[in-house]
Amino acid sequence: MKLSEFVRDIIKDFLIIFASIIIIITFLRQIYYPNMAFDLKSIYIIMSFSLLSALTGFILYSPNDLSEKKMRIRIIIHFFTLEILLIVLGSAINIVNDALGVISLALQIAVIYIIVRLLSWQNDKKDVQKINEKLKLMKKELGE
Repeated sequence: MKLSEFVRDIIKDFLIIFASIIIIITFLRQIYYPNMAFDLKSIYIIMSFSLLSALTGFILYSPNDLSEKKMRIRIIIHFFTLEILLIVLGSAINIVNDALGVISLALQIAVIYIIVRLLSWQNDKKDVQKINEKLKLMKKELGE
């Protein structure tokens, strides 16, 4: 994958992560803190968490094609790096300060990670279908 394509994917992931966090927090606040509103500081914190999360995507980048096993290992490393980094950051800025807060944040990170991975998988699946269609067309043109 070209670096420019990967940077485009990082930006797309940032937006997906940011939107997912906003949606999840909105639902959670509606349930647990219905009178609590988003303040500007919260939005900036969410943006910074989203950006940091997206930037850790460089763990997954390789200019060469990777085997499925190597990519899975990178995904696992990426997930745990992300969990640790965001929980430490959350502790440092006092977003989480007890075990329940850490567990809640870890679950939120996992849910958002799964959403981003599923959306990326769907996008990759569409790309593969396009490539296969072009290959069929080329094969048909060469065969005739």
